[in-house]
Amino acid sequence: MHKPKVFVAGPVSWNRLVLLDRLPQARPHTTFATGHRVTVGGTSAGKALNLASLGARVTLRTVVGDDEAGRSVLDVLDRAGVEVIAEVVDTATEQHLNLMDLHGGRVSIYLELPRLRQAEHDDRALAALASADAAVIDLANHARPLLGAARDAGVPVWCDVHDYDGVAEFHRDFLDAADRVFLNDDAFKDDAFKDEHSADRDALITFLRSLGKPAVATLGADGALALVDGTVHRVPAVPVEEIVDTNGAGDAFFSGFLVAHLAGADVPAAMAAGARQAALCLGSAGLAPEL
Repeated sequence: MHKPKVFVAGPVSWNRLVLLDRLPQARPHTTFATGHRVTVGGTSAGKALNLASLGARVTLRTVVGDDEAGRSVLDVLDRAGVEVIAEVVDTATEQHLNLMDLHGGRVSIYLELPRLRQAEHDDRALAALASADAAVIDLANHARPLLGAARDAGVPVWCDVHDYDGVAEFHRDFLDAADRVFLNDDAFKDDAFKDEHSADRDALITFLRSLGKPAVATLGADGALALVDGTVHRVPAVPVEEIVDTNGAGDAFFSGFLVAHLAGADVPAAMAAGARQAALCLGSAGLAPEL
């Protein structure tokens, strides 16, 4: 059986997760955590780990610091079977403090960010990219040059632009280069959005249509919708008995959809596969379902 080969480029991090009954209000006060831990993070790590859990052969090109956090990230990825091509810099590995409530709310605070003058993509990265069935190029300046490299190699480009608001210039290169676009609905949320036929839902669909290419929007507990060849597809979220950790759910959906697509699934089947993978992720303590 053919195992899909996926090249991923983008950020990884080492994060401290702090669990709270509710997110803190913007005023001076003291509160108590219900739990905390350190773990791997970053959207590209999330995708690489989910893709590997689904049986794909994954090469991840990323940047880490020469520090304990970077070594911890690389160890997690190695144990999951992800081939990593890491540029090691003399500044710190990316690190976040994530405040999380019981309902999936999150405030992510950047503690460290690796700095590099210019991304250097060696022959290993370019060879792995050229031989891949799909290239996932995530939002990071050090990944940006690989958009053109993927196009030159004729490899389909998949981009996740997260909570893109339709105007931020940072995302433009990724949107232009992508063959398929994923995002979440955060920039389109409002009370009216809960109504399937609301103006906000229509606004999201209008935005997806304006991209002129296959696009998928995840909607949290409302599932996801896709616009492909002028047709709108919807999938509900798969129920989860107990939500353990919401980190990585969007990357899990993306990965489930991608692997199903590469196996020949149509859009509804790929969306259903994405929803199943997201549910498994939500019921797991990690960025990807526990193997």
